[in-house]
Amino acid sequence: MNIGLMAHDSKKELMVNFCIAYKNILSRHSVYATGTSGQQIEDISEIEVFKFLPGHLGGDRQMAAQIECNQIDAMIFLRDAVRPADHEPDPAHIVRLCDQINIPVATNLASAELLIIAIARGDLDWRNSYK
Repeated sequence: MNIGLMAHDSKKELMVNFCIAYKNILSRHSVYATGTSGQQIEDISEIEVFKFLPGHLGGDRQMAAQIECNQIDAMIFLRDAVRPADHEPDPAHIVRLCDQINIPVATNLASAELLIIAIARGDLDWRNSYK
């Protein structure tokens, strides 16, 4: 499966810790991330990550294009719902695209854990039959 990862600045450490905790699952899949998040994930967790540009430099649009082309099977966007920085990508666009194309998306740690466990169990294998 192709798993997309994005995180607002205040959630990057949480994303890295998530990837460390679920390294065993993530390492069996193709992981895509915006630049800064992807580099941190790769450096600390040693998971191979295909990195787009940093989100504020167009990486969010590159991820959106992958979603639009149905190249992402599951998306995790850990967002700061209270105080996102002005330069950070708007998660509404990514979530809207995932809704339109029927891609499971998680926007907080609890839903990210549910999604990654579903991936590990094979609950999302039906997505591959529609590509």
